[in-house]
Amino acid sequence: MVFQGSSAAISHTGKVRSNNQDSGYSGSNLFAVADGMGGHAGGDVASSLAIMRLQAVDQPFASTSEAERALRDAISDSAAELIDTVAMRPELAGMGTTVSALVMVDDYAVIAHIGDSRIYLYRDDALTQITTDHTFVQRLVDSGRITPEEARFHPRRSVLMRVLGDMDPDPEVDTFIMPTQQGDRWLLCSDGLSGVVDDAHTAKALGAGLAPGRTADSLLKQALDAGAPDNVTLVLVDVGGQHPIFSGTPTIVGSASNPNGIVVPAARSGRGGWLHPNRQAANEPTHFEPEAQFLEELIEEDRRRARRRRAGWIVGLIVVLALIAAGLFGGYQWTQTRFFVGTDEDTVIIYRGIQQGIGPISLSSVYEDTGIPIADLPEFERSAVEATVSAQSLAEAEDIAARLRATVAVTK
Repeated sequence: MVFQGSSAAISHTGKVRSNNQDSGYSGSNLFAVADGMGGHAGGDVASSLAIMRLQAVDQPFASTSEAERALRDAISDSAAELIDTVAMRPELAGMGTTVSALVMVDDYAVIAHIGDSRIYLYRDDALTQITTDHTFVQRLVDSGRITPEEARFHPRRSVLMRVLGDMDPDPEVDTFIMPTQQGDRWLLCSDGLSGVVDDAHTAKALGAGLAPGRTADSLLKQALDAGAPDNVTLVLVDVGGQHPIFSGTPTIVGSASNPNGIVVPAARSGRGGWLHPNRQAANEPTHFEPEAQFLEELIEEDRRRARRRRAGWIVGLIVVLALIAAGLFGGYQWTQTRFFVGTDEDTVIIYRGIQQGIGPISLSSVYEDTGIPIADLPEFERSAVEATVSAQSLAEAEDIAARLRATVAVTK
C-alpha cells in the first residue's frame, strides 16, 4: 500500500561550493539522497541520473524482497547509464555519486546504500546511524586504529572506498530490511549535514516535535551556521505521527530538480584530473574513489601518522617524567640543606634533612651523634628533643646541642 506518513526534502549549495552536486527525492514510497562528485559538472550529472533512475521504484510493492530487488536493479541501471554517458562524453570521466535510499513497504523500510551519505533513525528519543560509511576512515575506525571522534576530523575522511561510478557496472551496494513503527523519524542526508552537525544537535532537532519541513529547515540552518563547506541535502520521513499525511507530487531537490531535465554539459577544454586521464578539474572536490596503488599510499601515510602520534606521546611522556624527576631531585636537594635535633632513643642526634618522609622513603639521615644521654635531660627538654627540634642550618642545630649539653652539666 501507499506509505502513510509525511516527509520533506531540502537541498542547499552551502557557503563554499559554486554549484550543487547533490540531489534528493521525497515521493510516495521512495526517499533518496545522492551526493555527486567528479568535477564542476560531472557530479551534477551523476547524482541526477541516479535519482531519475530511482524514481521508477516509487510505487507500492507486494513484498519487501520485491522492493529490495527493484532498488538493486535501479542502482545497477544507474551505474550502466553513468558508463554510457561517459562513453559519449569522455570529459565527464571519473564522475560518480553516493546513493542512500529507502522504500517503505507496509511496516518495513527497505534500504539501499553506497558511499558516505547516511540514513539515521530517530526512535524513542534516541538517534541511530543505520548505514555504514564506505570510506577509508571508516575502515580505520572499524579496525580500531582511530576513534569515531578522530574520524570526524581526519584529513582523509572523504576518501570513498565504494561509490556508484563510471568504472564499475556491478557496484557493491548494501541492502537490508528493517521494521519501522509509528512515530519513527528517518533522516537521509549527504555528508554536507552529517560532517558538520554532530549527532547530539541532530537528535535535538529531530526530537523537537516540529513538522518535517520545519525540522529540515532547522537542520539546514545549523549546517549553514557551521560554515557549510559542502552541499547540504536532507530528506526527512515521519512514519504516521501528528503531522498531515503525505500527499501530492514527489519533491525533487538539488541538481535533479532542473526543470529542463538532466543537461550533460558541453566539452570543456583544460587539463584532466590526476586520478583519471580525462577527468575535469573539480571545484575543490571532497570525494573520489582511490585506485588500489593510491589506497596503499593512503594506508602507509596513515601508519606514518600513527607512528608520529605515538612518538609524540612517548616524547611528551618522557619530558613530563623528566620534569617530575627534576622537581623531585630539586626538592630532595633542598631538604638536605635543612637540619633538626632529635633522638635515637639513647642519645641526642643531629639529623640532616626534614622530619617528613614520602611513604616508606625517609628524607633525613644521621649527621652527628652528640653523645648527650636522653635520660640526663630535664623532662621538658627531653620531650622537646623526642618531638624533634627544627633548625634552619647546621650551625643552629649545633647551638641547640650545645645548650642541651650545658643543661645536662648544670643538673649534675
